[in-house]
Amino acid sequence: MAITTQYVVTHKGVEKLVTTDKKEADQYDKMLDAADNLAEYIQAKGLGIDDSIVEELTIMLSKNKDKVSKIFKGATAQSVLEDESADVVKLKANG
Repeated sequence: MAITTQYVVTHKGVEKLVTTDKKEADQYDKMLDAADNLAEYIQAKGLGIDDSIVEELTIMLSKNKDKVSKIFKGATAQSVLEDESADVVKLKANG
């Protein structure tokens, strides 16, 4: 019989991730915290965006923080998207 340790990440009472990798769980939890902080900031600006859209948007931004950071540093959206496409092609070629 084997014993397996599982890490469960919950967000707003909903189970979001179950993994045996503590580092992965910590990273995911940190990403969700960043998304919550972004959501709070966006909502404080009074833009009138629906809460579900804010949540989806902030999670997407948090998951892609490195790519979004490149855009803030002057990269074009097109170049960032092309880099993403190249990464997918590399993964498929290696797989």
